[in-house]
Amino acid sequence: MTAPQQCPCNSQKEYSECCGKIHQDPKNTASAEQLMRARYSAFVRQEIDFIYNTFHPTTRRFQNKKDIAIWAQENKWMQLEIVQSSTHTVEFKAHFLDMDGQVQIHHEKSTFKQQQNYWYYVDGKIMQ
Repeated sequence: MTAPQQCPCNSQKEYSECCGKIHQDPKNTASAEQLMRARYSAFVRQEIDFIYNTFHPTTRRFQNKKDIAIWAQENKWMQLEIVQSSTHTVEFKAHFLDMDGQVQIHHEKSTFKQQQNYWYYVDGKIMQ
């Protein structure tokens, strides 16, 4: 029997009781912050279809699954830090090691939209 796996989103919950539920069925997402956490966990776990499918339909056509996969695979994801969140925005810092082993921080304020019981990532602004 395998030990329960901690969720990569830093929630202190088991993956199966946190982002795992959302990865199985995105309708289980209750908020923009939950979707942000699930998308980060999807990068960690290489769940490329989940990432692609949770882009808002109006922006999804501008995304490329191969590019998403490369970004997810070439970095070692270390930690997600939620700076602040509201109903439709989440400011976060995703800490990772790049291909050269250098610590990087992706700091973004993301916008989300709920539509027909699904939460979607609309866009994000890189923060300095």
